[in-house]
Amino acid sequence: MAYASHIINHSKKLRNAPNLLRHEYGSLVRWFSSDTRFSISKKNDTGKVHHHGFAAAEKERFSSNAPNGTVLSFGASRENVTIMQVRNPMAGSLLFKDFSCSQILSRRGYSSDSGLPPHQEIGMPSLSPTMTEGNIARWLKKEGDKISPGEVLCEVETDKATVEMECMEEGFLAKIIKGDGSKEIKVGEVIAITVEDEEDIPKLKDYSPSASDGAPAAKGPSTSTEPPPPKEEAVEETVSSPEPKTSKPSATPSEGRIFASPLARKLAEDHNVPLSSIKGTGPDGHIVKADIEDYLASRGKESKVSATAPRDKDTTPAALDYVDIPHSQIRKVTASRLLLSKQTIPHYYLTVDTCVDKLMDLRSQLNSLQEASGGKRISVNDLVIKAAALALRKVPQCNSSWTDNYIRQYSNVNINVAVQTENGLYVPVVRDADKKGLSKIAEEVKRLAQKAKENSLKPEDYEGGTFTVTNLGGPFGIKQFCAIVNPPQSGILAIGSAEKRVIPGSGADEFKFASFMSVTLSCDHRVIDGAIGAEWLKAFKGYIENPESMLL
Repeated sequence: MAYASHIINHSKKLRNAPNLLRHEYGSLVRWFSSDTRFSISKKNDTGKVHHHGFAAAEKERFSSNAPNGTVLSFGASRENVTIMQVRNPMAGSLLFKDFSCSQILSRRGYSSDSGLPPHQEIGMPSLSPTMTEGNIARWLKKEGDKISPGEVLCEVETDKATVEMECMEEGFLAKIIKGDGSKEIKVGEVIAITVEDEEDIPKLKDYSPSASDGAPAAKGPSTSTEPPPPKEEAVEETVSSPEPKTSKPSATPSEGRIFASPLARKLAEDHNVPLSSIKGTGPDGHIVKADIEDYLASRGKESKVSATAPRDKDTTPAALDYVDIPHSQIRKVTASRLLLSKQTIPHYYLTVDTCVDKLMDLRSQLNSLQEASGGKRISVNDLVIKAAALALRKVPQCNSSWTDNYIRQYSNVNINVAVQTENGLYVPVVRDADKKGLSKIAEEVKRLAQKAKENSLKPEDYEGGTFTVTNLGGPFGIKQFCAIVNPPQSGILAIGSAEKRVIPGSGADEFKFASFMSVTLSCDHRVIDGAIGAEWLKAFKGYIENPESMLL
């Protein structure tokens, strides 16, 4: 009963264990024995467990069962065990599984000796598979507002789009750590604090998360907190740095007589060379003519360098005038993915010219019907998307992805469409494009392109694509180009502009005009062999040159 009452008296400290482990690097130890007392300590204090009469085997068992991150010392006169606290932020999960301190979206803190009320830390969530950091666009709730599950707290700019972050629990928004416009917040880093009771809001007015709360600061059990040794070597290096070498010969002592040959003396007088600055190389250190000539040659080099120095300074170009444009989230992600693609995917390219005369005629007829019914106009790109989707249905090997163990062939044909915006390149997806009509594809492409320009795409608007189409012909007049495969896809189609060409007619002296469009298929050679890529292009060309077949 005595031990039970002792544990009950310490229930508040045990309930506060996670806060101690996370913020105070506390050390919690519970040992049950016939004559054992335990205590909870914080910071650099020590917790002592007193037990009398330990045998050698008991010492060994005590040491082996001690939690990771503790140091045990046994006294000499009395068999005391001292548990020295090691600053280990991961100790909590090793000691008590019920008080796990794992990094999650929200962490609940309990009141501690600092007087903070029970509160909950809201961390930056991971809202896309490739997201490592994000920005706060704006808060839709302000400090002091009541929040309920399902309500939108703020808008988060991820690596690909702006996503609404919803509240998970009921309470009050006590403090906003990262305000509107906060940039490059790591996933898991604390952005806000919530409380259950409204009267606890003022108590968290000056709250600031500790350095160990953010995801980047968690370094595991082996992290050492010892201060780095003082940098004494830097001063020594500065004092003992070697002097620059000069090309002048070392001087001889000026004491006593200077021995030189008559020819050397005459040459030194003619050129005003002090003999004391010359080291002789003749017998017994005599200065000879060659020594004077060497000195004059070295002095001539120095004079040439000093003479050219002003000219070099005068010819220095003026400083460049420039502006540093910070990277947007989408541009950083696009850069990393395209670099990974070119470094790891074996690209090859297949180009074919397609006659688009019939395609243009069909488009004109369809647009007349669309205008009469009030529908969206159909573009050449919409017809290309439909033809690409049907070709993927016909040659499914190109609708696949590479993995280390197998090639995954998709049943759905989802076409990503490249859209250029001020923030960077977006690739929203048209799902099941092979099953949709041209008017439906036209509506979806225009809607997704508008959302991309407004930076309001959601993850479901761009995830799950199996093939990509990019068009620089119609908008920019590019004749032909090679695109980079968008991983994990295995193919991307680059569309060039249509141009009129002269082609032979049926007779010897006959000719006619026709419009041709160049298209280039970039393939991942691990998935799409050359013959398979050529077969896909043949199917695509068939749909473009006979567009009526797409309507069947």
